[in-house]
Amino acid sequence: MLSALRPLRADGFGAVLDTDLTDPTTLGLAADLKEALHRHRVLVVPGQHLNHADLLAIAACFGEVDTDVDRRYAVGGFPGLTTISNILEDGHRVGVYDGDQEEEWHADNCFKPNLTGVTLLYSVIAPDQGGQTRIADATTAYAALPADVRQRIENLRAVHSIQHLATLQNQASGQSSVAAGTLALQPEVEHPLVLTHPVTRARSLLLGSMAVRQVVGLAPPESSSLLAELLAHVTGPRYVYSHRWKAGDLVVWDNRAVLHTASPCDSSRNQRLLYRAAVL
Repeated sequence: MLSALRPLRADGFGAVLDTDLTDPTTLGLAADLKEALHRHRVLVVPGQHLNHADLLAIAACFGEVDTDVDRRYAVGGFPGLTTISNILEDGHRVGVYDGDQEEEWHADNCFKPNLTGVTLLYSVIAPDQGGQTRIADATTAYAALPADVRQRIENLRAVHSIQHLATLQNQASGQSSVAAGTLALQPEVEHPLVLTHPVTRARSLLLGSMAVRQVVGLAPPESSSLLAELLAHVTGPRYVYSHRWKAGDLVVWDNRAVLHTASPCDSSRNQRLLYRAAVL
């Protein structure tokens, strides 16, 4: 049992785990870690001292590590690890993340046929200001929708498009985080607007402020209005946890139950360095 688990918020969304994840006895509790994540949707584990191998071992507790990552920012020798950073070296970014801009709300790999199952972020350098990761409880938000809205969206599907994301990023900032990467060739996919979790069977809203192009079968104005209404609902203060990073924090979330984004971080004043692992 995870005796060191305590609530992150009074409403049960998220939990804090006060333990050393490099302790072999903790990693032996993989089933308990997964159960805790499914119940709370977000786990925050502060005060860790992890190397790359440790992070991969922890990720493996939640399932099969996804090794299909952007090679530009992959950590050499550790398949499945990606660098997330706003740091520049010789004029080039060392990691994924345009920290001076607000990141769009999204679920990881929503533009692929299969979403990421679990995402893990481990902080090595934390900014003094900005760069928070905000996580929206898309499960509770769905349950709180009026019955007529839930009925209206029950069988709707939406088109998720990396090309649409790149276009909107270019319009907003003049550059795209995906334009030069292999993801730019990813074809559009459809996903249900209301996702059923494969383990818990809980329902959640699968949305994105840039990656979702249109609701299938609706005229563009109606589609845009519905998507904006739902996104405003799920990202309202009632459902959002904002994590202010400290070095040594590990945050794990159930990607099929939440949405997330990152707040801006002035890269000229505040550096940000994290390592990411994901589970299929």
